[in-house]
Amino acid sequence: MTEAAIEKENKQIARQYKELLRISYQTLTEDDKKLIRKAFDTAVDAHKDQRRKSGEAYIFHPIAVAKIVASEIGLDATSIAAALLHDVVEDTQYTLEDLKEMFGETVAKIVDGLTKISSLKKDKDVSLQAENFRKMLLTLNDDVRVIIIKIADRLHNMQTMDAMRPDKQVKIASETLYIYAPLAHRIGLYNIKTELEDLGLKYTEPEVYNDILTKIKESKEEQDLYIKEFSKIIQDSLDQEKLDYEIKGRPKSIYSINKKIKAQNISFDEIYDKFAIRIIYDSEPSQEKFLAWKIYSIVTDHFRPNPTRLRDWISSPKSTGYEALHITVMGPKGRWVEVQIRSERMNEIAEKGYAAHYKYKQGDDNKEERGFEEWVTRLQEALESPDVNAVDFVEQFKLNLYSKEIFVFTPQGDLKSLPKGSTPLDFAFSIHTEIGLHTRGSRVNNKLVPLSHELKSGDQVEIITSENAKPNINWLDYANTARARAKIKSSLKDEKKEIAEEGKAILARKLKAQKIQFNEKSINELVVFFNLKTSLDLFYRVGIGKIDNQMLKDFASSRSNSLVSYFKSKIKKPQVATDLNKDEITAKYDQLVFGKEEEKLEYKLSNCCNPIPGDNVFGFISVNDGIKVHKKDCPNALQLQSNYAYRIIQAKWIDSSQQDFKAVIKLQGIDNLGLVSEITKEISSNLHVNMKNLNFDSSDGVFSGRITLVVKNNNILNTIIQRLKKINGIDKVSRE
Repeated sequence: MTEAAIEKENKQIARQYKELLRISYQTLTEDDKKLIRKAFDTAVDAHKDQRRKSGEAYIFHPIAVAKIVASEIGLDATSIAAALLHDVVEDTQYTLEDLKEMFGETVAKIVDGLTKISSLKKDKDVSLQAENFRKMLLTLNDDVRVIIIKIADRLHNMQTMDAMRPDKQVKIASETLYIYAPLAHRIGLYNIKTELEDLGLKYTEPEVYNDILTKIKESKEEQDLYIKEFSKIIQDSLDQEKLDYEIKGRPKSIYSINKKIKAQNISFDEIYDKFAIRIIYDSEPSQEKFLAWKIYSIVTDHFRPNPTRLRDWISSPKSTGYEALHITVMGPKGRWVEVQIRSERMNEIAEKGYAAHYKYKQGDDNKEERGFEEWVTRLQEALESPDVNAVDFVEQFKLNLYSKEIFVFTPQGDLKSLPKGSTPLDFAFSIHTEIGLHTRGSRVNNKLVPLSHELKSGDQVEIITSENAKPNINWLDYANTARARAKIKSSLKDEKKEIAEEGKAILARKLKAQKIQFNEKSINELVVFFNLKTSLDLFYRVGIGKIDNQMLKDFASSRSNSLVSYFKSKIKKPQVATDLNKDEITAKYDQLVFGKEEEKLEYKLSNCCNPIPGDNVFGFISVNDGIKVHKKDCPNALQLQSNYAYRIIQAKWIDSSQQDFKAVIKLQGIDNLGLVSEITKEISSNLHVNMKNLNFDSSDGVFSGRITLVVKNNNILNTIIQRLKKINGIDKVSRE
């Protein structure tokens, strides 16, 4: 490079630095400016010999990231300094120790978190990818600013990706749509989320992106005129009320237009709400709510509102902190128009997320730190289970990131926000883990409801608990939030491990009776013989009686047949269970069951999506082919579920070797006081037994009864029958 070019570049760098200070959203003190200057000088020195693929000096990238952090996200000086230094440890001679010495613990910790994310192994394999995201999300434990600066870093990379290879562009864009856009959404950075989604689409589906972009540009003039016409009608009324306001038109993002086109199978021209109109008013905090509804009444005086499309996030803000009043009205020329009513403060919170909250909480010392702590607590729900599968984890996390919210009341009248689709179980776990784990039932608006009942905004929810209640496998069908599901899975795992411990002791006794040594070799042989994966699988199935005496005798005889064993060992190496010592009980999805009663029915797997065991599926009752099984994300699922809802049947894959069975027993005998109580006590004192149905009839001193039980196996059922026969007054017990 020539001296003149270097001179020009240096001037540009100095200009960018000044702009960084000028556009900072937070008010910077002298100490803040010193910290930022020091970080800037360090970054310039560290990256002095580096260039980006586009040819420009590398330092422009950290400055751009710091500018996004400072103005668009509105973070503090510590974050701006960390953003300037975010690539220093990874790419240059500076170490983490140097940064700790120069900038203190906090900045060094944030940079360390960012370095860890960058050095994650990049791979096309989805499970590795998910594992990397999971590790990234776990850095929330250290400092949530790590994630925010990472989002800013990703935004700038997306904005400057033109010089990259096409395959790299697609990979980075897909990754952005997969996790960074949902994260930005959850954090309340709606502007950044929209930009990330649009840029993601630009590189993953360029033709689609460019087509919609062209159409938006073509209709821009017409839209501007329409906004002008709409605004003119209400401006006089707003002026009469002496309001200080601004009306802005905002086109819908390219990504959301494309999503609508695909979901509703319509063309660009058929989308009626391609833009929203935003009325932003200036107000004292005490007048905000009053003025919002005043503007609402002015708008609805002129335009008829759609009553089903009113969203009041001023009385109940979203958990991201978003506040606004949304109404959809019939505008001029018979077009539906979404009108968003927000104060200046609400608008800044919508654009900057939590950072704007701090600015408005005047006189609160150390407010940023406290705000971040609250925020981390909210975002940590999905991170609480360290042993859940990485792909499930990321999917579950995304589910909670993007979910719409409902607002429900506790019996004391406190308001709780939950994701749409939540059930009483989700509510119970959101209050406290212990309440969730001991839930026995629930009342919604004073009526008893099943645990699978879907809650609606405005419901008052009361949880009935019992010391003896504990989660069962069906709870996973009723819970939708990441927190509840993680806690239920963890509890079920603990229970299974307890049963496995009992099973281990039983197995040791039974092998001794068969004169077989209880050691790793024999356990491995048993695991292979029963086609299992882990030793815990074996102990658990012995514990619940799925592997009984006869089966162990079969194993012993197959083992003692020395001639067969000799030839087998000559022909092939003895099999070794790959996951023998793994500390988990695995599932072998080998059976499909249908409906709430989990019946086994005839079915065919559909060719359009080819479901395999373990997939999330549903059954569709076809006219000629009986039940056809489809994956829940099958391309035809939406159409089938909307057009033929009455022919859809619940379906799920289960592990038949862990499955519970239903059995009906009939009882006859002489009626006496307390007999029913004795019967139920006897049944409930038996481990792993659940009563589904009870029916007793007494006539002239003789009684007959019918009980539906859920048992793990035949042995347990026979034990119960034998014990019931011993109860005084019972004459006959038989299985139906």
